[in-house]
Amino acid sequence: MSNPSAGASSKSKVGSSQPSETSFKRKRGVFQKDLQHMMYGFGDDPNPLPETVALVEDIVVEYAHKAQDIGSKRGKLSVDDFLYLIRKDLPKLNRCTELLSMQEELKQARKAFEVDEEKLGTLE
Repeated sequence: MSNPSAGASSKSKVGSSQPSETSFKRKRGVFQKDLQHMMYGFGDDPNPLPETVALVEDIVVEYAHKAQDIGSKRGKLSVDDFLYLIRKDLPKLNRCTELLSMQEELKQARKAFEVDEEKLGTLE
């Protein structure tokens, strides 16, 4: 197994370097539970390391701030702002467009299912 003292030293290194790298003040750990569930849903451990969750949170918040800067020119934030940020990273862009199209398909399927239920309710 691993040496517990080695793990403690790596934790202190990660924790001490993170706040100095961010230029904005924010409350850390706001998205921790949501990110843990999302990470597990995408194949991670049910209880990922806190350092990993903190890193993913920092990345997500950084993307959100960059997208907000882009969206502030129009006055609102949209999905297109995020797509613009990742336009040069084709694997990310392709995955995002795939997920967005799947989301639209699910929305249409739910809509059709609700209509069918309403029709069945009126027949009874």
